[in-house]
Amino acid sequence: MSEVNYQRRSVKAACANCGVLELCLPLGLTGQEVERLDQMILQRIKVKKGNALYRTSDPFSALYAVRIGSFKTTVLTVDGREQVTGFQICGEMLGLDAISSGAHAGNAFALEDSEVCPIHYRHLERLARDLPSLQQNLNKIFSREIVRDHEVLMMLGNMSSDERLGAFLLNLSQRLSMRGYSSSHFVLKMYREDIGSYLGLRLETICRSIAHLRELGLVEISGREVNIQNMEGLRQLITGCHHLR
Repeated sequence: MSEVNYQRRSVKAACANCGVLELCLPLGLTGQEVERLDQMILQRIKVKKGNALYRTSDPFSALYAVRIGSFKTTVLTVDGREQVTGFQICGEMLGLDAISSGAHAGNAFALEDSEVCPIHYRHLERLARDLPSLQQNLNKIFSREIVRDHEVLMMLGNMSSDERLGAFLLNLSQRLSMRGYSSSHFVLKMYREDIGSYLGLRLETICRSIAHLRELGLVEISGREVNIQNMEGLRQLITGCHHLR
């Protein structure tokens, strides 16, 4: 694996007691089935802020369920620039990019001190053949990634800069809400440059859009602290129903 100060703990991951159980692979599994999945996770991996969980071309062996913290995934463009391809939070999966080729196509960096549960993919495949519910969950995860990719393409192709930023904040709001956090007040773990890279916008454009959303009374962003003041207005902006002044 890549250069990382991994701190490994030789303890069971205890899926049944995990705070993001309902958002992860064990969703819908019986207690006995969760135990079988739990036995595959021999240790968690801690990744310090800024360190890589894996890097481009690292050999693929496991998927990683984010248990604590958050990550950004990136690829290098032809001219050597880093392009952000996504942000993953607790309950979401990392490493799907490597299933087809056997090597990671990009990098995964921790946005804060984080912890993941490594799930050996070959063992997971075998277990999924025995547990239809687990196979169904895997299929849902793969489908969700495809849908997310389509949404990003639509956003980059059809939305204005204000709409892109609004869609990003609304998506993050919804994901955090599913995890029991506030949907209207949260702290961004990523830099504005990272958001700009993901949305295909320059930093100055991101700053202008932040100011514009504030003028519209939709969102107040101070540093990394986000306060969504008008959730419905933000939704209308994204669907084209909000008339910008």
